[in-house]
Amino acid sequence: MRIHRHFGDVPPALKGAVVAIGNFDGVHKGHQALVAQAAREAKARKAPLAVLAFEPHPQEFFRPRPDSIRLTPLRMKARLLAELGVDVLFALPFDAEMAGRSAQSFVEDVLLKSLGASGVVVGPDFEFGRGRAGKFSTLQQMGTALGFSVTCFDMVTTDGSAKISSTRIREALKAAQPQEAAGLLGHWWAIEARVEHGDKRGREFGFPTANMHLGHCLAPAFGIYAVRVSIMDNDTVVGRRDGVASFGIRPMYQTAVPLMEAHLFDFDGDLYGKHLMVELISYIRPEAKFDGMEALIAQIGKDAQMAREILKKTGQPPALDG
Repeated sequence: MRIHRHFGDVPPALKGAVVAIGNFDGVHKGHQALVAQAAREAKARKAPLAVLAFEPHPQEFFRPRPDSIRLTPLRMKARLLAELGVDVLFALPFDAEMAGRSAQSFVEDVLLKSLGASGVVVGPDFEFGRGRAGKFSTLQQMGTALGFSVTCFDMVTTDGSAKISSTRIREALKAAQPQEAAGLLGHWWAIEARVEHGDKRGREFGFPTANMHLGHCLAPAFGIYAVRVSIMDNDTVVGRRDGVASFGIRPMYQTAVPLMEAHLFDFDGDLYGKHLMVELISYIRPEAKFDGMEALIAQIGKDAQMAREILKKTGQPPALDG
């Protein structure tokens, strides 16, 4: 899959694409269905399949906040979209210039003049242009006038009424419900980061950990998780282990910034500097402060055993109800 960070100088081979437009944060089951609709149209026209998303997320531009709402950083989002067969991702910068662009300019200058879109697929609540002036009806009228197709794709629901959304997934992760989040996503939610040097306490306890800071990514509920860890080389998985992980501020030692500490079962290699993807499979318990080192080590052992038992029984992400 090709990735373009700007809409200028699009190669001729990628013009004429059917373009699915949205934020695609999480690339959840609703996003996957929208891309599938665009893929069907692209196949029928023998045209490229494209996704247009914005980086950063528009909410991060309009309502900056110290904690991130982002479910999937660009690298992970691109990999998930590539797995859906997308030919090109237009990850366009969302800045003051883009925010101030009129709905007409977005369609004429970005979608048509630069991307050469032959068709677009959007959700029913799609809004675009300065002040969100453009609605689906606006896009439909412009499509008729300017000669490109416009498809409104009804978003996927869990029970006929509750729409699958990135907001619901964020709420599930904040509520320590990674399995519910996975049911909405269609894949396990994961944290990706590079392993950093820590204080080496885990090794002293007999449970060496890979320490990672989340960076610009949603912080899930603090606590202990059963996890699956992939060791990455660029975007290729070169190793995979079950494990147990702690995410939070470590009540016994107090870290200023929340930290992910993952212990990989049956692994004795060097992970410093490696890029890991840590999938949250099940929540075991909240963080806690213990009366001394022995009590802490005993609890870590219990957490590790529970994680092993959970992971033996866990396969693919749970299916949605309804």
